Amino acid sequence: MAYDEGLAQRVHEVLSEEAGLVEKKMFGGVGFMLQGNMACGVHKDMLIVRVGKEGHDAAMNKPYTLPFDITGRAMRGWVMVAPEGVEQDADLEAWVQQGVAFARSLPPK
Repeated sequence: MAYDEGLAQRVHEVLSEEAGLVEKKMFGGVGFMLQGNMACGVHKDMLIVRVGKEGHDAAMNKPYTLPFDITGRAMRGWVMVAPEGVEQDADLEAWVQQGVAFARSLPPK
């Protein structure tokens, strides 16, 4: 399955006014980078959000989240959000903004 281009477009719309935004094809989907740091992405029909190691447990306790594991080895600090968790625009924006906040907390690359 290719990635959900509709979801990617919705993410792009949320991020459209962010300075330093770059969209990059990766991991069979698309990643959204801010100043060289990945904030979020789309893999198949899932939203991927970079929440950081400190935010990982709290994010995993929210509905519709799964470990970010596309290789057989889960990556702590990242979560996947099932389609049900981003059906509403407000929910999608909240997740994307969490990824933005984490990416902006890192030094530019």
